Amino acid sequence: MTIDVSRRSLLALGAGLGASAMLGSSALARAPKLGTQTPYWHRFVLGDAEVTVVSDGPLPLGDPSGTFTGVPKEEVKKMLADNFLSPDNVVLEQNSPIVNTGDKLILFDTGMGSSKMFGASTGRQQRSMMEAGIKPEDIDAVVCSHAHIDHIGGIVDANDKPLFPNAQIYISQTDFDFWTDEGKLGSPAKDFVIHARKNLLPVRERIKFFKDGEEFLPGVQAISAPGHTVGHTIFMVSSAGKSFAFLGDLSHHSVLLLERPRMEFSYDTDPKQAAESRVKLLTMLAANKTPVMSYHFAWPGYGHVAKVGEGFHYYAEPMKMTL
Repeated sequence: MTIDVSRRSLLALGAGLGASAMLGSSALARAPKLGTQTPYWHRFVLGDAEVTVVSDGPLPLGDPSGTFTGVPKEEVKKMLADNFLSPDNVVLEQNSPIVNTGDKLILFDTGMGSSKMFGASTGRQQRSMMEAGIKPEDIDAVVCSHAHIDHIGGIVDANDKPLFPNAQIYISQTDFDFWTDEGKLGSPAKDFVIHARKNLLPVRERIKFFKDGEEFLPGVQAISAPGHTVGHTIFMVSSAGKSFAFLGDLSHHSVLLLERPRMEFSYDTDPKQAAESRVKLLTMLAANKTPVMSYHFAWPGYGHVAKVGEGFHYYAEPMKMTL
């Protein structure tokens, strides 16, 4: 095939190329770079309820070698690299659902608060709520999966003033008693005890305890999942025939502790019991095809788990825009 290119066409092409060269890259990008991100909240419908997920910010754990144990560290790093994650720095998210039932506004877990134990990127839950149009004084109930700092750290501010002045606080009594025990201040758990006492004792008169299996708020059922802490609890959240399970810290990582659910996690009070709870409850949720929300999975932490061999796989739910 012969292409007929006229002299006039070649001259026009040459002139265009010359102009582009003179203009340089400025002709390709006139708008300034913005350097901003979308707000750290996401909203969806659950039956008759509205759920808003707010973030407390990324929580970096650093090198996984001393944190995820029970398998060779080389295998841990390979699992991360194979999933396009840094093998040298594990970063968790902190996803808190706020459920608006129409009658009550219920927040699950409160983030790190003013503590910078895990770095400066945490502690933004109040800001995320503001971005989502939710006022702290409108929260009716704060439900705590357990009493570790990254879950109860935002109950009071740096001056011990309650951040949710009109809310009842719900937690298991075993976890409250364990982590507020003054006698543990001389133990390796000292830092966690200090923060639990700081956040829970100022609101002691507003704390209510739930029991395993109890529907202690409309549409919120407690399911005991001990091991990570003595009273660690997950919650089934339901409305008009729809439901999801808020996993708290049943699994900290969507790859490591799902593909290898009996891998141990150094922050577990009883790693063997935590693994038993993880396998038992994830097996149930996978069999029932129950949607899950994990506090520490990649933002916003909502999806499904499926059984794969001896482990599980997490499938993130696409974020949908409702106009």
